[in-house]
Amino acid sequence: MYEEDYFVVLETNQPEQIVSVSELREKLKATLLKLNSVDLPNDLRRFDNLEAQVQYLIDTSCELDLGPGEYLQWYAVRLEK
Repeated sequence: MYEEDYFVVLETNQPEQIVSVSELREKLKATLLKLNSVDLPNDLRRFDNLEAQVQYLIDTSCELDLGPGEYLQWYAVRLEK
């Protein structure tokens, strides 16, 4: 997929959502701000700012571990006209 403009987001106890890349960025920022820095995955700890962490997640991942029984997943989708 060449363009990642929209994503399906799955999270604990929430209905499936289709969001734009900017909405996904905001959701990831809010989620990362809620996490304690020691709870961040090791690969995110090397970044010194939130924007870099969010971009790294979008570029390389489709899931953020939020602890036992909690999840946040996102998958790029193509919307047809």
